[in-house]
Amino acid sequence: MARCKITVLKRGFNKDYVDEYVESKRRESLGPCEVFHEGQEFVTDVISGMPPGFCSWAWDDLYKSLVGFFAGGDFGMWYERKDVIIACCTDGTRPVFFKIEKLPD
Repeated sequence: MARCKITVLKRGFNKDYVDEYVESKRRESLGPCEVFHEGQEFVTDVISGMPPGFCSWAWDDLYKSLVGFFAGGDFGMWYERKDVIIACCTDGTRPVFFKIEKLPD
C-alpha cells in the first residue's frame, strides 16, 4: 500500500487580502491557520484517508494531488525528486504549504 508523509512547510497569511475581503468582525481575530504548525508531520495512505488531526478542507485540496501522485502521475519538470511533491490548501487568505513524500513499502 502506498504510504506518504505529509509535512507542513509553511503557514501563510495574506494580510492585504484579509483587510480587503474578509468580513470585518472576523478580520479582528484572523491570523495564520491555527490547525497546523510548521514541521508538523502526518503519515497516511490514499486508501485509509485523512490522518487524525488533519484539516478536512486542506485534505480535500490535497487529495487530488495524492491520488495522481500515487497512481503514477508524472509531475515532470516541476520536481527534482520523483518521490516528493509540494501542495497547498486553497485558502487564499491563509494558505498552508505541504511537502508530500512517498514512503517505501
